[in-house]
Amino acid sequence: MKKHTITKDKLITESKRIACAVLASIIFAVNINTFVNAGGLFPGGFTGITLLIQKCFLKYLGISLSYSVINFTLNFFPIILGFRKIGFKFTSSSVLVIVLTGLLTDLLPVFPITYDVLLISIFGGLVNGLAVSVCLLGGASSGGTDFIAIYAGDKFDIDPWNYVLAFNATVLIIAGALFGWDAALYSIIFQFTSTQVVNLLHRKYKKVTLFVITDHPDEVFETIRKRTNHSATDFIGEGCYKGERKHLIYSVVSKSEVKSMVQEIHAIDPAAFINVIKTESIEGRFYSLSDY
Repeated sequence: MKKHTITKDKLITESKRIACAVLASIIFAVNINTFVNAGGLFPGGFTGITLLIQKCFLKYLGISLSYSVINFTLNFFPIILGFRKIGFKFTSSSVLVIVLTGLLTDLLPVFPITYDVLLISIFGGLVNGLAVSVCLLGGASSGGTDFIAIYAGDKFDIDPWNYVLAFNATVLIIAGALFGWDAALYSIIFQFTSTQVVNLLHRKYKKVTLFVITDHPDEVFETIRKRTNHSATDFIGEGCYKGERKHLIYSVVSKSEVKSMVQEIHAIDPAAFINVIKTESIEGRFYSLSDY
């Protein structure tokens, strides 16, 4: 019975992962053909580079290259890096997003809703932020600089996102020099709006520290493992007031998972004492058990 339950949970998780990747790809592609191209904008990451290369070939060489061909080529080495150094599930889900986004961008018709560049920058950023949030919800990314940033952050113990920001700024400077500064400046509004939406909607990567004092450590740990796919540490101590033996379960989990998990822990042990603390940063390896 337990084996069947675990298999069912994994099936639900994988279905959610694939559904999120497909939905995010559709939103990305529609956004590119609806807002981004209409405003001549350059989003961050490899999407921006892809559009920049597309426009350079068309303007200076008169050659029309497909979005998917350029984007797949740019992502080839980051994908290899992802499979080797980051994790199979995360990378495979990201590859699905990359492939579907590229194909749908080429196949779906271009249908601008408005040509007001300010509206395009704001609403395009909102839609892009929604797509990124759906991606992250399914444990994936849009590829490119995400792979490089995650690997560099773990390998060299640095904050890679400042370098990603510098990379995006470089792309915008080149785009501004070649196609006009208006497009580059409006692209900053697009990227800023997108980032704010992601910060608002996506809390999975905001971590909290969980301390649970309980008489049922095995059941509590099983709840944490099942909910988050992360492990925990069991400290054995003694209550100062009554001198009773107690277990302190320590774990770091996602903020989005805390509310439901606390409810489950209290259902197991109504007398459990739970302390949730905001976690600013984590040093050391923090992997999901589902990656192994």
